[in-house]
Amino acid sequence: MTDQIRAISSPKELRARIREGRFTGPTAGHGGEALQANLVMLRGEDAQEFLRFCQANPRPCPLLAVGEPGDPSLPSLGDIDLRHDVPRYRVWRDGELVAEPTDIADLWTDDMVSFGLGCSFSFEDALTRAGIPVRHQDAGRNVPMYRTNLATRPAGRFSGPLVVSLRAMPAADAIEAISICGRFPLAHGAPVHIGDPAQIGIEDIHTPDYGDAPDIRPGDIPVFWACGVTPQAAITTAKPALAITHAPGHMLVTDIPSSHAERRLTGVHPA
Repeated sequence: MTDQIRAISSPKELRARIREGRFTGPTAGHGGEALQANLVMLRGEDAQEFLRFCQANPRPCPLLAVGEPGDPSLPSLGDIDLRHDVPRYRVWRDGELVAEPTDIADLWTDDMVSFGLGCSFSFEDALTRAGIPVRHQDAGRNVPMYRTNLATRPAGRFSGPLVVSLRAMPAADAIEAISICGRFPLAHGAPVHIGDPAQIGIEDIHTPDYGDAPDIRPGDIPVFWACGVTPQAAITTAKPALAITHAPGHMLVTDIPSSHAERRLTGVHPA
């Protein structure tokens, strides 16, 4: 039985449970104030091309760290082994999703390069401290995420739609959320859209493309942030022979305080 209900405040304890197979769920609300990261792993020239995609699209793909080829660690983010320390991965072959394992040791290669990208879960603690509801956390669910009609900037074969995450809240809280999240450029920063979801191509807000259905209450307005699942949409376009990512909502929890998302981290090196 997995430990996915009680909040685990220690990132080291959380990663230990993930390695043991005792935690396989979404990481929102876990890890205390630790920075959480999206994860993309690619080989050789695919990695070089994806790096350019991140540089062209810093809102959905804020670079926290880039690993050395073949090295499954990201030392600037903590004592991490990327082959084991994510609760659920996604494996892509030629742009098609083929598996969602909880360990990727058997898929790791000596030319694989890992990318740690900022995640909106990192500012949720700041929202909670300000009294702003984060309802998917309260319900123990995954954040709702949607493909939009907003295009990313292409880089080589990588292109595709911007993916956004949703947090519905009262209008007064939305104003404060803009101010709070604007201080976290490495966690996607301020919202990219507020209000009518149809304006960004979302036909049914109650049916997200990724994650769980939203909890929207009377008086709420929808607030959308750029999302680190955007690279997964780009992978379906680029069709690399092999790509490995986190499963949506199942993040890499680092040893870095989330407050560091308010400034550029050291240790970000091109592959």
